[in-house]
Amino acid sequence: MRRAIALALPAVLAFAGVAEAHPGLPHSHAFASGFLHPLGGLDHLLAMVAIGLWAGLAGGRAMWLWPASFVAAMVLGGALGMAGLSIPLVEQGIVASVIVIGLAAALAVRPSLAVGMGLAALAGLFHGHAHGTEIPAAASGLAYAGGFTLATVLLHGAGLGLTVMAGRMTQPLVVRAAGGLTAVAGVVLAVRLF
Repeated sequence: MRRAIALALPAVLAFAGVAEAHPGLPHSHAFASGFLHPLGGLDHLLAMVAIGLWAGLAGGRAMWLWPASFVAAMVLGGALGMAGLSIPLVEQGIVASVIVIGLAAALAVRPSLAVGMGLAALAGLFHGHAHGTEIPAAASGLAYAGGFTLATVLLHGAGLGLTVMAGRMTQPLVVRAAGGLTAVAGVVLAVRLF
């Protein structure tokens, strides 16, 4: 029972604003908008799950430091975007992150902890900036950022969870194939972008 509640709680919290129990409160809608933003874009969804896949394959401290680096830089990028400060080549950086992180997972690349953190942070900065620039008008920046941060953490967790499950079944090939498919999807996104 506890496990079912733990699994359902994030979804209930994410959609609490939809019920409109307190109409007119922009923070509830901002949180839901922020939560749905990473889920609504294939580029965000793929990169965030791939970070979890890649970190899970690397194991050890990378399992939490790489996703944490992504999230921290994403929050910074979101703040920059909300403040109206531009970062060059954001869309290209997002697509590149899908390809590079997908390939890193597909090839089970295991760089140093610091290099992995740097790559994850760079990707997070681009994704966060995109989130920040697309904040709905009159939305609470803090609530919106809380929404996209929670969604990102859950997507990283999905990638890590898949890796852990595959590892228990001695099937890391499944995880690497998911990384390869992510990279291919990134190439398709790149072709559409350019």
